[in-house]
Amino acid sequence: MTAKNNRHPDSHGKKPITIFGPDFPFAFDDWIEHPAGLGSIPAENHGKEVAIVGAGIAGLVAAYELMKLGLKPVVYEASRMGGRLRSQAFEGAEGIIAELGGMRFPVSSTAFYHYVDKLGLKTKPFPNPLTPASGSTVVDLEGKTYYANRLADLPALFSEVADAWAEALESGAQFSGIQEAIRNRDVAKLKELWNTLVPLWDDRTFYDFVASSEAFARLTFHHREVFGQVGFGTGGWDSDFPNSMLEIFRVVMTNCDDHQHLIEGGVEQVPLGIWRHAPEKCAHWPQGTTLSSLHSGAPRPGVKRIARDSNGHFEVTDYWGVSRHYEAVLTTCQSWLLTTQIECEESLFSQKMWMALDRTRYMQSSKTFVMVDRPFWKDKDPKTGRDVMSMTLTDRLTRGTYLFDNGDDKPGVICLSYSWMSDALKMLPQPIEKRVKLALDALKKIYPDVDIASHIIGDPITVSWEADPHFLGAFKGALPGHYRYNQRMYAHFMQADMPAEQRGIFIAGDDVSWTPAWVEGAVQTSLNAAWGIMTHFGGRSYPENPGPGDVFHEIGPIELPE
Repeated sequence: MTAKNNRHPDSHGKKPITIFGPDFPFAFDDWIEHPAGLGSIPAENHGKEVAIVGAGIAGLVAAYELMKLGLKPVVYEASRMGGRLRSQAFEGAEGIIAELGGMRFPVSSTAFYHYVDKLGLKTKPFPNPLTPASGSTVVDLEGKTYYANRLADLPALFSEVADAWAEALESGAQFSGIQEAIRNRDVAKLKELWNTLVPLWDDRTFYDFVASSEAFARLTFHHREVFGQVGFGTGGWDSDFPNSMLEIFRVVMTNCDDHQHLIEGGVEQVPLGIWRHAPEKCAHWPQGTTLSSLHSGAPRPGVKRIARDSNGHFEVTDYWGVSRHYEAVLTTCQSWLLTTQIECEESLFSQKMWMALDRTRYMQSSKTFVMVDRPFWKDKDPKTGRDVMSMTLTDRLTRGTYLFDNGDDKPGVICLSYSWMSDALKMLPQPIEKRVKLALDALKKIYPDVDIASHIIGDPITVSWEADPHFLGAFKGALPGHYRYNQRMYAHFMQADMPAEQRGIFIAGDDVSWTPAWVEGAVQTSLNAAWGIMTHFGGRSYPENPGPGDVFHEIGPIELPE
């Protein structure tokens, strides 16, 4: 497991928490780091083409690993390479970027960090609230402002909320027992504990869990309100309150909400780096081959249609009407695009699978960034001795405001507002100038003596993922009752028992995974798909390094009755 850049915090001698399950406790990090490799494909299939729809992290990881196996990935991209790992540079400022999609990556994401480290990229702690990386935090609720460097600096109310959340997780979900099983990679124990929770909490919401817990029942409504507004770890939780509690369990049990890092210079370097990276060892292809070189430097256009041809193969037609034929296809776009952007022949998936693909629900997300002349927020207020501005959590329109320090001699970046769901929808119709004004007006009420606007340089940058026709939302947010849909999508790479007309087309991405909004889920599902495509071409894993499909029937996610 990777532990470079001193990412893993001191765990007091314990093994680190990783995103190991809990639904499918397979060691993806060990599989991709094994010296034997992922497996082999018969020589007669070397050089055969596989269509990869989407050049986000899922598509490019799968393409990279399939290239190493001797296949020829053909990557299609309708928009911009990198998907929702999108780092947009501010004009005229070298290396100063806004992270429009994923921006904070828990160190438990060990398969993702395998590629980060392979590319030699550096990371540093993300400036989350109440962490040393943020310097200081301001919590602004109901017109009252609290300044803190750590949780103990806040009024007792906030510690009561944090303690109630920890107690609720322990009493209602055997939190410490599951985390211990994850640390030790104790598959049997983890399956025993997790599989008990699945039928209990699939059809109940996050808010139900909080409101019905004994820990919160002893407290007031205001405690639940505070938990929703500012939360702990990465900020407020209320936008997730309607979601299935299983989704929240997965996040906290695998430390997705804790010990997060950013990628110095922008996370888009990861997918683009994979595109340009020459593997150390590659079947069939000559030394120095890269995904970029196989494509003459650029992916193919976006896909307009996927259908079976008369030979039983796949006919993939791009935006310009050019059709190519493949024995296998991997779609990594968000699942709604298979009905809204791509004419996908209905017989390629079962009706049960179409139900899952169409009923997947995406969450809205909005961010607005400005570049400033310097990290002025580190200036000290002469009256109080405090930072003049801090990482800010509030019930106002901005919700979360993050400060990115690129050094005293370089411009800084402020994410004025990071919001989800209804708060993001408030931004949706607003032009960028109005978004900046609304954010500055809200922050002026928290920092009346700070003239943020006087420090802004260059043009602001904003995004609303739900407005992008190639995404239609930021990430999946499973509703109660969606476990069965997720299980169908996740298990789709296991195709041996499928009808012939449904084999050969695979799906991957964070919306296929159990951990939407976290890049590790996209990476793990792409590795599942790579195993599926390898076996589709007659290949197999090495006995000393079995792949996810080799053990799926033994340790895969449980199926709930229909």
